[in-house]
Amino acid sequence: MAYERIIAHNDFDGVVSTAIVSRATGLDRFLFAGPRVIIDSRMPLFPTDIVCDLPCPLQCAMWFDHHEGNLEDLRLRGVDPSTIPGRFERRDSCARVVYEYYSPTAALPAFYAATVDEADVLDAFKFSTVEEWRRETPGKIVDGAIQGQEGHPRQRDEFLRVLVRLVRDFPLAEVAGRGDILEHYRRSKQQEERMLETIGKEARFLDGDPGKQLIVIDFTPMSKPPRMVKKLAFLLFPEARAVLEIRNPMRGSVKTTDLSLSMSLGVGVSAAEGTRNVGEIMRELNIGDGHAGAGAGGVNCRSKAEMLSEKERLLREILRLWYLQGGPGKSNSG
Repeated sequence: MAYERIIAHNDFDGVVSTAIVSRATGLDRFLFAGPRVIIDSRMPLFPTDIVCDLPCPLQCAMWFDHHEGNLEDLRLRGVDPSTIPGRFERRDSCARVVYEYYSPTAALPAFYAATVDEADVLDAFKFSTVEEWRRETPGKIVDGAIQGQEGHPRQRDEFLRVLVRLVRDFPLAEVAGRGDILEHYRRSKQQEERMLETIGKEARFLDGDPGKQLIVIDFTPMSKPPRMVKKLAFLLFPEARAVLEIRNPMRGSVKTTDLSLSMSLGVGVSAAEGTRNVGEIMRELNIGDGHAGAGAGGVNCRSKAEMLSEKERLLREILRLWYLQGGPGKSNSG
């Protein structure tokens, strides 16, 4: 079959995955999306597309992924994952899955090994200390450049396409050292300062949390929720073990009554507490998916009253499931 496009998640892992597939297949047409776009079928996809780091669409030529919930979704749809060309593996990043798939047959550059290592660390949030997390590496600089994108989504997608070609053709350290990438990275650091101010005003420990372990940043009262890197909350609340962000997604410039939730473990918690699994919480609630260290989900609500009721229910359930998972600080109240 002739492949025509690569469709990937619009983050660092998606960029690296796309770069590897592009090198292995010769494809140079890239589109980017978030998981919800695929789930809601808001992007036309075709049998000639290669899909990376996203839910498996109804039709595609190949599918690469590492999210447990996406695999379960296939099974619920009555689809045998082994019948889909490509590969699913439980790895720290989709880039690792793609790299292992193509390495035996494609002439991949030696520098891809270091690039994929950075994708593993960033996507799984594998940091033992705050100092390690905040230390600049090529991967963090490139990831920050992605986070620093503002303006129209088309501009962001064009930046991602340029970035894919750079990551495909050059070592990550060279990409991170480019003036334009550094400028985008510096912009993201300035945005972080504003985000920290917002977190300081809006973040709180989840109501009823007996161990003061879960921070919630609730943007639902805001008419236009700001962009946010929720993990920055750990700089202000280093004792916290997880952070949960909840907001109403926008449709164009209109705020909806739907709910979008994303949650991440604290620095070092994933390694120290093997029982903690944020993705499993999202799957247990049947609202989304994720890794052990991070997960996201969404709920459609028909009215503001339904949204507020559902928000309170989800917050209670997340707190309950968190303590049921156990680990240090487990409370009998869960």
